[in-house]
Amino acid sequence: MATQQEVLKKVIESGSLPTLSTVASTLINITGKEETTTYDISKLIAQDVSLSTKILKVVNSSFYNFPNEVGTIQQAVAILGTNAVRSLVLSFSFLNLERPRQGTGFDYELFWEQSMAAAVAAKLIMAKVAPDRDPEDIFTVGLLQNLGKLIFASAYRNDYDELLELAAGSEKRLLELELERIGATHATIGGEAARHWNFPDSLAIPISYHHDPDKYAGNKSELQTDIRVAHLAALIANIMYSGKPIVYHTPFRDRARKMFKLNTDAIDQILTRVNTEVAAAAQYFGLKIQGTASIPELLQQANIELSLLNMSYEQINRELVQAKMQLEKLTKELEGKNTYLEGIANLDGLTGIYNHRYFQEFLDKELSRSNRLGNKLCLILTDIDNFRKFNDFYGHQAGDYVLKEFAELCSSLIRDYDLSARYGGEEFVFVLPETALEDALTVAEKIRTEIEQHKFHYDGEDYRVTSSFGVAEFDGNDKGRRMTKTGLIEHADQALYSAKKKGRNRVETYAEKTGWFGRTK
Repeated sequence: MATQQEVLKKVIESGSLPTLSTVASTLINITGKEETTTYDISKLIAQDVSLSTKILKVVNSSFYNFPNEVGTIQQAVAILGTNAVRSLVLSFSFLNLERPRQGTGFDYELFWEQSMAAAVAAKLIMAKVAPDRDPEDIFTVGLLQNLGKLIFASAYRNDYDELLELAAGSEKRLLELELERIGATHATIGGEAARHWNFPDSLAIPISYHHDPDKYAGNKSELQTDIRVAHLAALIANIMYSGKPIVYHTPFRDRARKMFKLNTDAIDQILTRVNTEVAAAAQYFGLKIQGTASIPELLQQANIELSLLNMSYEQINRELVQAKMQLEKLTKELEGKNTYLEGIANLDGLTGIYNHRYFQEFLDKELSRSNRLGNKLCLILTDIDNFRKFNDFYGHQAGDYVLKEFAELCSSLIRDYDLSARYGGEEFVFVLPETALEDALTVAEKIRTEIEQHKFHYDGEDYRVTSSFGVAEFDGNDKGRRMTKTGLIEHADQALYSAKKKGRNRVETYAEKTGWFGRTK
């Protein structure tokens, strides 16, 4: 029996390893060097016009949901950072590999669809277990975690087709057969191939251990988290595509609780969202997929099919009636849960007010209504002054408390049909429909005063903060020079910048005709 190193050597010498694009292989090399700049990365990617176009398409989609359009690769690199851009380049490079001729048992299109499902699932899981972590690397790990299967299918062709057929959708059985017949598993070879391409450990190690997280003997907590997330993501992909959803569903729930102490609601949110998120991600990356039903629907259908195996004809009739009633009940319950999930998906996890995504949707609707009815609308952006210094001095727990109470206090000072949302970090935004500029200034000044005078009491201590405000107006009657949503946000942001520049703890507004003017404290 060949050793793992002998298997890898055979794979490399046979030319079965996929060939990375010139941009991808060069990017991996230069991102490992300290002297590499964002300009170097931008210049490299810009050489490939097609790749640049695809990256900008994803960056400007709801996959990232940035408030303003990113127009150049240099902007994309500056905003996303090196790791995120590297992950995007690798994702596109592998998704656009030339489809080799395969035997009858390996479905190339299904492989990438299932890989995309694992990538999306990994991103959703990471958002629950480590929301502060950059999700880009784990997306790429999910996408490439079964790369070894692709390599085996190319190197061993018909022999590997036979293994796939014998495994019959069982990942555990396939690993056993690979070790027995080939001498190495696809997880091991995938990880070794990643190292051969000089992938960073943050990608190569999770690929190697995602099937058996307990075998990782390292002491890096972030890598351990990535390996476990990749493991859970693989289980979700198997729920969706193995044809045996029940076999993988219970292990996923048990291990999600054991590994990360995820509660039932968090697990349900992941399982309910994953199929729609996969469809969206596939569209962003230009991958044509068949798609699947939602996981709750897959599980329900699997349970029905299982129960039918042991029924007589009379039992089937009786059970079908009961199943229909249960299905109608479950449908109503799912509708209720979906409504609940839609609600919490729109809320900021820390403050409980609306999040940035919902703000963007709400503002779109209100601007359309203002245009239609000829109403005015005002946007207020506020930022807690010197909040980073506050966090550094008093600690993040005190800072989180201030953010929550700040949001609650501000929300209590606006009308029920106004919107209060967390824009990001210590920035908050308020949308005031049917409100003229002078009235919006009054509201902003009222909030500023209340914040300045408020005592934030936490853990036996009183804290005080101030905030700066930028106000901008949208006029639905101004048909000749109708402002865009981006323009409105930029005006409010410029006004906020002016408030900061003029000493903080003040209200500033931007008026196109008269220039800058403000209301101080």
